[in-house]
Formats: sequence, C-alpha cells, structure tokens
Amino acid sequence: MRKIKIAIALVILFFAGYLIYEFVKIDREIEKLKYENPKITALMKQRMNEAKRKGKPYRINQIWIPLSRVSPYLIDAVIVSEDASFFSHQGIDWYEVKESIKKNFERGKIVRGASTITMQVAKNLFLSTSRNPLRKFVEVLIALRMEQKLSKRRILEIYLNIVELGDGIFGVESASRRYFGKSASELTLEESARLVSIIPSPLRYTPNSNKKFVNWRTKLILNRLLAREKIKAGFSNESGSIE
Repeated sequence: MRKIKIAIALVILFFAGYLIYEFVKIDREIEKLKYENPKITALMKQRMNEAKRKGKPYRINQIWIPLSRVSPYLIDAVIVSEDASFFSHQGIDWYEVKESIKKNFERGKIVRGASTITMQVAKNLFLSTSRNPLRKFVEVLIALRMEQKLSKRRILEIYLNIVELGDGIFGVESASRRYFGKSASELTLEESARLVSIIPSPLRYTPNSNKKFVNWRTKLILNRLLAREKIKAGFSNESGSIE
C-alpha cells in the first residue's frame, strides 16, 4: 500500500513539474506577444497534422492586419457575439461560467460554453481543440496571465488575426478577401455580422452562403448590436429585418 502511495505521489509530482515547465515556456511566449506577432499557432499545427494524417495538402492563408485598420462593424460584431464583457473582465467571465454550468447540467451535455476572447486566444495559440478538463484548466491559467501582461487592444488584435474562419483560413483579413473580395477594413455591417456568424463552425459554414445557421446567427448578432445601440433600429438585411 505504501509503495502505491509513493508511486501516485511521484506521478503527481511529475505532472506538476511538467505543467510548471510548460507554463514557464508559455509565459515567455506571452511576453514576446507585446511586440511580436505569432508566426504560427497550436491550432494551425493541429490542422496541418490532421491533413497530413489524411494524406491531404494543407496551406495556411493568413494576412496580418493592425486593429486600427479593422472595420469597426467587425470589431463590434465580434464583441457582441463572442464576449460581450471583454473590456470589463480579467480573462474569465464568471457570470457566463455559472450560466454555462447551469445550462449544461440541465441538458446533461455540453450545449453552452463560457470561453472569453482571451481564453480563445490562449487555446488557439498554445493548446488544442480538445475538451479535456485539464486542457481547460491550463487555458484559464494562460488567459489570466495574458490579461496581466497584454493590453485588451493587443489581445483583441491577436484574436482577429488568428481566429479560424475556414479551411486553412486564419484571421479576418484573409477571410474578408476570400469571401468578400475586399479588406477587413472595408467590410459593411452585414458582411461583418455574416463573417462573425461562422466562428463557432468555420469548417462547416461560409459567410456568403444562404444556410439557415448563418442567417440565424447573422440576425442574432445584428439584434445584439441593436440592443447595445451600435446600429439604428430599422436596419434590414438579406437574413431578415431586425426592426
């Protein structure tokens, strides 16, 4: 029995040491993000490995754009869709965490997430799409550290440039050019809402399609913008009026 306890203790110490080692490395990378744009993300590597296992070619399409050049419509759409409290929380939205736990418990499965924009950046940059509880815990730690070291504007800029928006398409600039033939600085209100609508399922939908999910999400985002007085009442679009 004593040997078993010692073995368990050694395993725990090993994993604790490994986590500390990895976190120290990630902490250095976060520091670099103050003045360097990430060249490749963990999610990009994951997608490349997935394609390699299937024997398919994979090309990363990413064009970096400064936050100052991104359409205000697009920035507002991202905020209301992905993290309405982005500018007020410290990396974790505890209200959303509580609501997520409540909703998922009621349904008996995961139907609602609570990831903030900062948590999504942490996951995409350093981790994977796995729903492993340990991965989620590490994601939270990284998000909290990012909020300590980086400004909100920098975190948002990184997010907009690494978010997955299609097969091999990363960042709003590449996506805007691919789907709408223009820069992310030129996107209209509806184009912005439609692009943001596919963030939950970027490998399944495209923003310029007429799929029910895309139209529903677009209308939802526009209604949220209206509620926050980012747009005026009476605006209508191809997905339906939001009057």
